[in-house]
Amino acid sequence: CSTSSMARAMKALSNAKTVTPFNAAYTDTGLFGVYFVGTPPDLDDIAHEVLKQTIKTCFKVDELELERAKTLLKTHTLATLDNSTAVCEDIGRQMLAYGRRLPTAELFARIDAVDAEAVKRIASKYFYDREIAVAAMGPVHSLPDYSWLRKQGYWLSY
Repeated sequence: CSTSSMARAMKALSNAKTVTPFNAAYTDTGLFGVYFVGTPPDLDDIAHEVLKQTIKTCFKVDELELERAKTLLKTHTLATLDNSTAVCEDIGRQMLAYGRRLPTAELFARIDAVDAEAVKRIASKYFYDREIAVAAMGPVHSLPDYSWLRKQGYWLSY
């Protein structure tokens, strides 16, 4: 299948409208998250699936999905550099993260060097049994409380 396991899981939930992972990397810190839009009831199903798919990367990484993700990242990197504003933003991001602008060949070599074991190691370090942040707005009465969400970070072992 050509979609990620998270995308497939969200498609199976009738009330999941949008799911978008995001990442902002800097020299000494970063922010990773998953933004989703869903309609009540059963927001707990969406939250559970997002956490399940995220925690799953601590234990299991599909090689084909990883290669697809690396190809998409490289394609997106090139596609977003289509005007001077985008190039300037890219230079700024790289200066914050690396202290210099990386040549495309070096950036792609770094992406290609990521393997399944590296993903599992980093996911385990930052996702498994770690504190999470949750923000919600609108009719969120069916979104579980923080304690329930936090427990999903260690109950969803494979």
